[in-house]
Amino acid sequence: MNQLEQLKQHTTVVADTGNFKQLAQFAPRDATTNPSLILKAVQQAEYAPLLTEVVKAHPRVPLERVVDEVLVRFGLEILKVVPGRVSTEVDARLSFDTAATIARAHHLIALYERAGIARERVLIKIAATWEGIQAAKALEHEGIHCNLTLLFSFCQAVACGDAGVTLISPFVGRIYDWYKKQAGAAWDEAANAGENDPGVKSVAAIYNYYKHFDIPTEVMGASFRNAGQILALAGCDLLTISPDLLAALQGSEGPVPRRLDPAAAKGMDIHARTLNEPCFRYALNDDAMASDKLAEGIRAFAADAAKLDRMIEELCK
Repeated sequence: MNQLEQLKQHTTVVADTGNFKQLAQFAPRDATTNPSLILKAVQQAEYAPLLTEVVKAHPRVPLERVVDEVLVRFGLEILKVVPGRVSTEVDARLSFDTAATIARAHHLIALYERAGIARERVLIKIAATWEGIQAAKALEHEGIHCNLTLLFSFCQAVACGDAGVTLISPFVGRIYDWYKKQAGAAWDEAANAGENDPGVKSVAAIYNYYKHFDIPTEVMGASFRNAGQILALAGCDLLTISPDLLAALQGSEGPVPRRLDPAAAKGMDIHARTLNEPCFRYALNDDAMASDKLAEGIRAFAADAAKLDRMIEELCK
């Protein structure tokens, strides 16, 4: 078996793309999208007509509603290919507004249900700010399942587990990027590879904590820079992987042993933590990497959402 086939024996493989025409060749169970991936897709010639079609079908509709129609249309196309779930993201500009995040999630779910898709096949993707986590907690009580993204710190993971969210997406590659940049010329790539990669270590710590305390929230490693990071997390509940890295794994035949195991986590000496809002905010602020990358990620997703807005406005003229 190639490495992708072996990985699937330990971990649920998820495609990280808005390019639904690429999905079938990798046979992922689920797929995730984000504003940057959707923006990238609609700028391609093969997807531009879909954007035009959706926009023209909704004249005189408020801009944010048209954007949701576009996001859901991509989600519907993805669900024709994958047997499981699709993650659709709430506008990152709402990351610090609990009520607005809940309202936007309600609208996205309503669009999916109107198209005949059960809410069990949709994960509402929300930035793991305190406000976003509280929105997810309320949505989960309504049976709307959430994927908490832009997750870089242990405190974010603890708060998400306490809130009962369905799934979290800790960002391996962006954590790696931050530590590599901080180290500069002193960075030793070999010494920080595999299980020693700072992003891999972060996800492993979260996974072990959840499994040790029987926290049902799923852990889905995300944002990979190389196949080594993926293979070092074999056994994680899910891994969301870009098409380029899926192809690399599909073309490789080395062994893929399981690295993360719930039974091993059970035997670890791990202490439980609970975080109220002040403790969460202090812990996040105290983690320079996490606070930097969370803020940067929200800015980047917000910028791409604004670019998509402008593309839609041009089509509406």
